[in-house]
Amino acid sequence: MTLALLCPGQGAQHVGMGKDFYNTFGAARRIFDQADQVLRFPLTTLCFEGPKESLNKTDVAQLAIFVTSIAICETLFELGKITAPAYAAGLSLGEYTALHLAGAFSFEDGLQLVKARGKLMQAAAEAAPSTMLALLGSDEPAAQAICDEAAQGEILVPANFNTPGQIVISGAIGACERAAKVAEAKGCRVVPLEVAGAFHSAFMQSAADQMADVLARIPFSMPRLPVISNVTAQPHGGEGGVDSIKQLLVRQIVAPVRWYQSIETLRAKNITRWVELGPGRSLTGMMKKIDRKAPMENYSTTVGIIAMCLGKSHPLSAHT
Repeated sequence: MTLALLCPGQGAQHVGMGKDFYNTFGAARRIFDQADQVLRFPLTTLCFEGPKESLNKTDVAQLAIFVTSIAICETLFELGKITAPAYAAGLSLGEYTALHLAGAFSFEDGLQLVKARGKLMQAAAEAAPSTMLALLGSDEPAAQAICDEAAQGEILVPANFNTPGQIVISGAIGACERAAKVAEAKGCRVVPLEVAGAFHSAFMQSAADQMADVLARIPFSMPRLPVISNVTAQPHGGEGGVDSIKQLLVRQIVAPVRWYQSIETLRAKNITRWVELGPGRSLTGMMKKIDRKAPMENYSTTVGIIAMCLGKSHPLSAHT
């Protein structure tokens, strides 16, 4: 069996995320508690209780998703529900989760990286008003044509290639407003996104520049299993080694996320089991649009895991 781990990105957060894992499994509890200790603020409380407005801030949301995803993964490893993954991939922020799970850096260093990334991206978003739109029913050439027509000298670019028919564009508020009208005239459905700013565009250049300095200070190892880069849709590594990984993580902040191309790269590896690790079901939903027949599993809650444990006589470390 060839297993691929998929890790969600920002937008998957919600109040209550990971609480059922914390209350039921010791592995998850250890991860959340360790995160609070390292970060020196109650991330766990924000995950479980909110408020929503605080959890949705970029600098908090990215940490919350990273920690929750790892807590879920460590639980599944401890229970023997997943073993020997062959590949890993993550959408935007999720690429950091995937790299940690592949052994590229420690959990503590991952917390510092994600904390810095979220803080820098939040600051870049606050520095200049910008936003993002999802175009439903648009392919890559059509999305680029919409951006070209609507930009009128402002920043407006494709930012996320989520599925063949769902592309997110990112840019100045005025440019996005014009793009919505152009896209609707071309028969696309437009969904404005509730985001702090235009991620994966030139609006994030200051964040990328400063993130390069942060990455330079953190020790990396070559991943123990191939991790797909958002920028290239190919496995990290090669002749560039860890320096190449860091360079691509810097580029990722301003470059489009090639998610469905990354999934196509993995499909060519004859994946026989796909597992989404983290809050929500965003990647599971995208997979249905890319390959409806893919054997996809989602572990965003303990439902199903507890039944599996009881059926196989696994001990549950109940905690109330």
